[in-house]
Amino acid sequence: MRRLLSRAIFLVCMAACLGIASTPPVVTVRTLLDSDAAHPGTAMHAAVVAQIAPGYHINDHKPTLAYLIPSELKLEGSPEVEVQDVLYPHGKLVKFAFEDQSLSVYEGTLVMKALLKVGRTVKPGDYVLKGKFAYQACNDHACLPPTSVPVELSVKVVRAGAPVKHSSEDIFKSGQSE
Repeated sequence: MRRLLSRAIFLVCMAACLGIASTPPVVTVRTLLDSDAAHPGTAMHAAVVAQIAPGYHINDHKPTLAYLIPSELKLEGSPEVEVQDVLYPHGKLVKFAFEDQSLSVYEGTLVMKALLKVGRTVKPGDYVLKGKFAYQACNDHACLPPTSVPVELSVKVVRAGAPVKHSSEDIFKSGQSE
Protein backbone atom coordinates (compact mmCIF):
# COMPACT_ATOMS: atom_id res chain seq x y z
CA MET A 1 0.00 0.00 0.00
CA ARG A 2 2.79 2.35 0.91
CA ARG A 3 4.56 1.64 -2.38
CA LEU A 4 1.35 2.29 -4.32
CA LEU A 5 0.89 5.64 -2.54
CA SER A 6 4.51 6.59 -3.29
CA ARG A 7 4.04 5.80 -6.99
CA ALA A 8 0.80 7.79 -7.12
CA ILE A 9 2.52 10.82 -5.56
CA PHE A 10 5.43 10.44 -7.98
CA LEU A 11 3.08 10.34 -10.98
CA VAL A 12 1.16 13.40 -9.79
CA CYS A 13 4.43 15.29 -9.32
CA MET A 14 5.66 14.26 -12.77
CA ALA A 15 2.40 15.34 -14.38
CA ALA A 16 2.60 18.70 -12.62
CA CYS A 17 6.22 19.20 -13.66
CA LEU A 18 5.46 18.28 -17.27
CA GLY A 19 2.53 20.69 -17.28
CA ILE A 20 4.74 23.50 -16.00
CA ALA A 21 7.49 22.70 -18.49
CA SER A 22 5.10 22.77 -21.43
CA THR A 23 3.60 26.16 -20.52
CA PRO A 24 4.83 28.71 -23.05
CA PRO A 25 6.74 31.68 -21.61
CA VAL A 26 4.82 34.90 -21.02
CA VAL A 27 7.64 37.01 -22.52
CA THR A 28 10.07 36.07 -25.28
CA VAL A 29 12.86 38.29 -26.60
CA ARG A 30 14.89 38.66 -29.75
CA THR A 31 17.73 41.05 -30.53
CA LEU A 32 18.54 43.17 -33.56
CA LEU A 33 21.38 45.46 -34.57
CA ASP A 34 21.01 48.43 -36.90
CA SER A 35 23.84 47.10 -39.11
CA ASP A 36 25.59 43.86 -39.85
CA ALA A 37 28.90 45.20 -38.49
CA ALA A 38 30.60 48.24 -36.98
CA HIS A 39 33.92 49.99 -37.45
CA PRO A 40 36.30 50.71 -34.56
CA GLY A 41 35.44 54.02 -32.87
CA THR A 42 31.81 54.12 -34.07
CA ALA A 43 28.43 53.83 -32.42
CA MET A 44 25.64 51.46 -33.34
CA HIS A 45 22.15 50.78 -32.10
CA ALA A 46 20.74 47.55 -30.75
CA ALA A 47 17.11 46.67 -30.12
CA VAL A 48 15.67 44.09 -27.79
CA VAL A 49 12.16 43.18 -28.90
CA ALA A 50 10.04 41.61 -26.16
CA GLN A 51 6.83 39.84 -27.15
CA ILE A 52 4.31 39.72 -24.30
CA ALA A 53 1.73 36.93 -24.46
CA PRO A 54 -1.91 37.95 -25.05
CA GLY A 55 -3.84 38.52 -21.83
CA TYR A 56 -0.73 39.64 -19.93
CA HIS A 57 0.98 42.95 -19.30
CA ILE A 58 4.25 43.96 -17.66
CA ASN A 59 4.97 47.14 -15.76
CA ASP A 60 6.49 50.17 -17.43
CA HIS A 61 10.21 50.83 -16.87
CA LYS A 62 9.00 53.76 -14.75
CA PRO A 63 5.95 52.21 -13.02
CA THR A 64 3.02 54.37 -11.97
CA LEU A 65 3.20 53.26 -8.33
CA ALA A 66 6.32 52.84 -6.21
CA TYR A 67 5.52 49.27 -5.14
CA LEU A 68 5.25 47.97 -8.73
CA ILE A 69 8.25 46.10 -10.14
CA PRO A 70 9.72 47.90 -13.17
CA SER A 71 10.70 46.19 -16.41
CA GLU A 72 14.43 46.56 -16.95
CA LEU A 73 16.93 45.63 -19.64
CA LYS A 74 20.39 45.02 -18.19
CA LEU A 75 23.16 44.67 -20.78
CA GLU A 76 26.74 44.15 -19.70
CA GLY A 77 29.27 45.98 -21.80
CA SER A 78 32.73 44.69 -22.52
CA PRO A 79 36.16 46.34 -22.88
CA GLU A 80 35.56 46.35 -26.66
CA VAL A 81 31.88 47.40 -26.83
CA GLU A 82 30.40 49.79 -24.28
CA VAL A 83 26.67 50.08 -23.54
CA GLN A 84 26.13 53.84 -23.38
CA ASP A 85 22.38 54.08 -22.90
CA VAL A 86 19.19 52.02 -22.83
CA LEU A 87 15.96 53.65 -24.01
CA TYR A 88 12.44 52.47 -23.19
CA PRO A 89 9.17 53.47 -24.83
CA HIS A 90 6.44 55.10 -22.77
CA GLY A 91 3.95 52.60 -21.39
CA LYS A 92 0.25 52.59 -22.11
CA LEU A 93 -2.13 53.76 -19.36
CA VAL A 94 -4.60 50.97 -18.58
CA LYS A 95 -7.30 50.87 -15.91
CA PHE A 96 -7.54 47.58 -13.99
CA ALA A 97 -10.31 46.53 -11.58
CA PHE A 98 -7.80 45.94 -8.75
CA GLU A 99 -6.46 49.53 -8.72
CA ASP A 100 -8.19 52.93 -8.48
CA GLN A 101 -5.85 54.66 -10.90
CA SER A 102 -4.65 53.69 -14.37
CA LEU A 103 -1.26 51.97 -14.53
CA SER A 104 1.44 52.45 -17.12
CA VAL A 105 2.13 49.03 -18.65
CA TYR A 106 3.48 47.33 -21.74
CA GLU A 107 1.34 44.88 -23.72
CA GLY A 108 1.98 43.06 -26.99
CA THR A 109 5.33 44.08 -28.48
CA LEU A 110 7.87 46.15 -26.55
CA VAL A 111 10.97 47.55 -28.31
CA MET A 112 13.86 48.71 -26.11
CA LYS A 113 16.87 50.33 -27.73
CA ALA A 114 20.48 50.51 -26.64
CA LEU A 115 23.29 52.74 -27.87
CA LEU A 116 26.55 50.82 -28.22
CA LYS A 117 30.01 52.31 -28.69
CA VAL A 118 32.87 50.30 -30.20
CA GLY A 119 36.29 51.26 -28.85
CA ARG A 120 38.68 53.05 -31.23
CA THR A 121 41.39 50.40 -30.94
CA VAL A 122 39.18 47.31 -31.14
CA LYS A 123 40.45 44.66 -33.53
CA PRO A 124 38.09 43.07 -36.07
CA GLY A 125 36.14 40.14 -34.65
CA ASP A 126 32.89 39.12 -32.97
CA TYR A 127 32.14 40.44 -29.49
CA VAL A 128 29.27 39.11 -27.40
CA LEU A 129 27.31 41.22 -24.93
CA LYS A 130 25.16 39.37 -22.41
CA GLY A 131 22.42 40.51 -20.13
CA LYS A 132 18.85 39.97 -19.11
CA PHE A 133 15.41 41.47 -19.39
CA ALA A 134 13.76 41.50 -15.96
CA TYR A 135 10.00 41.93 -15.58
CA GLN A 136 6.89 40.89 -13.69
CA ALA A 137 4.00 39.66 -15.80
CA CYS A 138 0.40 40.09 -14.67
CA ASN A 139 -3.05 39.46 -16.03
CA ASP A 140 -6.27 41.18 -14.91
CA HIS A 141 -6.44 39.08 -11.73
CA ALA A 142 -2.96 38.16 -10.51
CA CYS A 143 0.75 38.66 -10.99
CA LEU A 144 3.33 35.98 -11.58
CA PRO A 145 6.61 36.06 -9.61
CA PRO A 146 9.23 38.46 -11.01
CA THR A 147 11.53 36.75 -13.49
CA SER A 148 13.95 37.45 -16.32
CA VAL A 149 14.96 36.13 -19.72
CA PRO A 150 18.54 36.05 -20.99
CA VAL A 151 19.61 38.48 -23.71
CA GLU A 152 22.63 38.11 -25.97
CA LEU A 153 23.97 40.40 -28.70
CA SER A 154 26.82 39.54 -31.05
CA VAL A 155 28.58 42.63 -32.41
CA LYS A 156 30.81 42.09 -35.43
CA VAL A 157 33.62 44.63 -35.76
CA VAL A 158 35.25 45.05 -39.17
CA ARG A 159 38.32 47.01 -40.26
CA ALA A 160 37.92 50.71 -40.97
CA GLY A 161 36.64 51.27 -44.50
CA ALA A 162 35.03 47.83 -44.85
CA PRO A 163 31.44 48.02 -46.13
CA VAL A 164 28.68 47.94 -43.51
CA LYS A 165 25.08 47.13 -44.40
CA HIS A 166 22.28 48.77 -42.41
CA SER A 167 19.26 46.68 -41.46
CA SER A 168 15.97 46.76 -39.54
CA GLU A 169 15.53 50.43 -40.35
CA ASP A 170 11.83 50.28 -39.48
CA ILE A 171 12.71 49.43 -35.86
CA PHE A 172 15.49 52.00 -35.49
CA LYS A 173 13.94 55.06 -37.09
CA SER A 174 10.82 55.12 -34.90
CA GLY A 175 11.14 57.70 -32.16
CA GLN A 176 9.05 55.99 -29.49
CA SER A 177 11.72 55.75 -26.80
CA GLU A 178 12.21 58.01 -23.79
